[in-house]
Amino acid sequence: MLGLIGLMFMSVDPQVQYTVDEVMDSPEEYSSDELNIRGIVKNQSIDNSSSTFLLQGSESHIQVSFALIAVPDGFEEGRMIAVNGNLIQDGDMWLIEAKEIQTGCPSKYETE
Repeated sequence: MLGLIGLMFMSVDPQVQYTVDEVMDSPEEYSSDELNIRGIVKNQSIDNSSSTFLLQGSESHIQVSFALIAVPDGFEEGRMIAVNGNLIQDGDMWLIEAKEIQTGCPSKYETE
């Protein structure tokens, strides 16, 4: 039984969560795989007509498209969130096509 549980944990690949600034320092490195990125929903950036918003880091921001998903309760401007999706280049800009948006307890994302 313990061996089975051990195999189960070994096969689970925990997803690394990146900051907006980490990704935007060299976005080409992150464009081939699905990624999990955290940041703050920039104030006055949610555009429901185009289903986009800006995810803000300390120094950078990135546009996020939520056209293919339903946004969760608690999704609002100024809130720390995590976005799971694909990073794509759209002309001169980088965009995340969200597959999932997670809101949660803000203390979950704060450093001690």
